[in-house]
Amino acid sequence: MQFQGQILKMTSFDAQPIQYYLNLSGDLIHMNELFGKELRIKHTGFQCVNCGENKPVYRMGFCKNCFFESPYASDTIIRPELSTAHLGVAERDLEVEKQIQLQPHTVYLAYTGDVKVGVTRNSQIPTRWIDQGATFALPIARTENRYEAGMIEVALKQHLPDKTNWKKMLQDDFEGEVDLADFQQKIRQYFPEDFQKFYSEGENIWKFDYPFEKPAKVMSFTLDKKPEFTGKLTGIKGQYLSFAGGDFINVRGHEGYVIELEVKN
Repeated sequence: MQFQGQILKMTSFDAQPIQYYLNLSGDLIHMNELFGKELRIKHTGFQCVNCGENKPVYRMGFCKNCFFESPYASDTIIRPELSTAHLGVAERDLEVEKQIQLQPHTVYLAYTGDVKVGVTRNSQIPTRWIDQGATFALPIARTENRYEAGMIEVALKQHLPDKTNWKKMLQDDFEGEVDLADFQQKIRQYFPEDFQKFYSEGENIWKFDYPFEKPAKVMSFTLDKKPEFTGKLTGIKGQYLSFAGGDFINVRGHEGYVIELEVKN
């Protein structure tokens, strides 16, 4: 079997285990069915996720021009506390920013090898947690917009990390329970006073089952340094494809890359 197209982040469905679909120019390839098969990946070009042109990807799937101009790559995507749509103030495109920012958001704790704090739109639950490779996740605040969630995150990340350490996430083989509710109780004191009303208690803890086993070693590669790769697919966690021997590729980190994919056996 052969496929070709622009990489977008994998689509996932919360099941036992999680089901993954590689998105190549809108065609969905069920990756769970390819475990144990040898895949050949060849990088052939680029397609910016915004303008569609064959320009080198600068960041997040965008070419350099689009990264600095598109409202879908604005600073508030990474730093929600910078949101201003609730004030009617545009950063790049107010109408687009209203759609993204003026909707319910959740502040959460997640275990990805460490306990971290994060923010997501409610519409991205549980996709956001699966994309990060979280084993457990717990909502701790429900807000009306992105700015409010961002301000809570800013306060809490003084005491907890807000980034996923990808190596820890992939090397983690934790089989017990992480008491995220206990973490929540301990950090409640750090909630900004003006945002205490958004605190949410008694939420259910989410647990995720990945089609993945921790390898003996972890080596990440990119298509920039290795434009052609062949390996046996053994599992998936987060947005990482795992191959025999400990090779990993971050699919989301290659959005906008155009590839040929061959399933060899």
